[in-house]
Amino acid sequence: MIKVEKQDNIDILEKSIQHLEARGFANIKADMEGFETPKSYTKKSTGNPVTPDITATKNGRKYLFDISLKSEKPTLLKSKWLFLDTLSRMKSNKFRIITFRGHYKFTDTLLQELNLGNKQPIKVT
Repeated sequence: MIKVEKQDNIDILEKSIQHLEARGFANIKADMEGFETPKSYTKKSTGNPVTPDITATKNGRKYLFDISLKSEKPTLLKSKWLFLDTLSRMKSNKFRIITFRGHYKFTDTLLQELNLGNKQPIKVT
């Protein structure tokens, strides 16, 4: 999710956190009240801060999660995903995308456009 959409979709963020907790993830950080905020990174080309929606650990490995919802600004979402994917590969972390019913096709289309077709989004119902 891009930063503008986070305030409108707090309930989706909460559902995602509950899903991850049920799957055994620990040390969850999320960009919402009641949780520690994940580390923010600055994209050098634009100077814009990029923050993953959720970070968590499982089996000693750090995971970065971004929530995919239909967006009016898909280019911002694409650049965020590419940045987080590259960053996670550099630091030997995992980058995963969480999506919800009604947003599957949008997510798959963006992943194909970015040549990230090997990424299987986590589908939460």
